[in-house]
Amino acid sequence: MSFEVSADDYLRFMGPYSQPLAARFCDLAGIRGGQRVLDVGCGPGPLTAELVSRTGAAAVSAVEPSVSFAAAARDRWPEVDIRRCGAEQLPFPDGAFDAALAQLVVHFMADPVAGLREMGRVTRPGGTVAACVWDHAGGRGPLAAFWTAARELDPAADDESGLAGVREGHLALLFAQAGLEQIQSGALVVRVRHASFEQWWERFTLGVGPSGDYVAALTQDRRDELRERCQRLLPNGPVEISATAWAATARPAPAGAP
Repeated sequence: MSFEVSADDYLRFMGPYSQPLAARFCDLAGIRGGQRVLDVGCGPGPLTAELVSRTGAAAVSAVEPSVSFAAAARDRWPEVDIRRCGAEQLPFPDGAFDAALAQLVVHFMADPVAGLREMGRVTRPGGTVAACVWDHAGGRGPLAAFWTAARELDPAADDESGLAGVREGHLALLFAQAGLEQIQSGALVVRVRHASFEQWWERFTLGVGPSGDYVAALTQDRRDELRERCQRLLPNGPVEISATAWAATARPAPAGAP
């Protein structure tokens, strides 16, 4: 799927949702000054920005597999230790962080359990491992209207509802399979206002993520048909979207635990 896109395009696509989500996510994880924190799958930096504002750039590290996203994050925060790698093999020693967070990342990990296990490994005993993922399976994510229209036209369309962590309870299950303890789960909600339907739709033409890949693969006629179907579901004026993310927090297992 296409995440080798420009940082600007990604932020135009998901930034209106991921930026306010980052504040709620950090509140849930209890992020505050004096902590050393890790942003796993930082992208161009919506969560990184919130972490830096709370702890200072020198206390933040991040990893990101995308070349363009990692470069954009380094340009914005040269004091943040940003390394290009996936979640499944984090280049940090055991217990290096007070908290490790993954925002909108678990469902795109090659091996979510391994990624979460690694997050637990690099978090100190008593620290916090946290993740959040949009509720794609429950139809409450920010792309719900888009995928509803796509499935009406193409029942075989992969609407992201089968990805890891996107259904109720699955994120907590993945945490447990990764050996994390004291797991708590819930939901985070953000509300975003797009000035017009055109502004809402234009994001899907940028080639970002599964929905961008889906639109890019359509013929122009099919793309126009999908746009018209989306427009029937949404108002012509301002489009207000309420988006829900599943979230979970946990503690690493004690050293030596099986």
